[in-house]
Amino acid sequence: MDDNQKKLVKLAYTKMPFGKYEGRFLIDLPEYYVVWYHNKGFPKGELGEQLQLIYELKLNGLEELIRNIKKRYPKPH
Repeated sequence: MDDNQKKLVKLAYTKMPFGKYEGRFLIDLPEYYVVWYHNKGFPKGELGEQLQLIYELKLNGLEELIRNIKKRYPKPH
């Protein structure tokens, strides 16, 4: 598995660490919430990068890509 694949598998299993949607998988965040972050500014660091990618995936209707990764690959350690 290359680095991009690992990054997507990790993204598929990452949960929101705080706020109203704490504990929810990033891919399952409501679209309006991700758009709000896009307008407000994403957090710094890896979480911000992941939320930005989630925004792009939702914008382009590609959420199923991440959901299929969860079906195909086990949760990383």
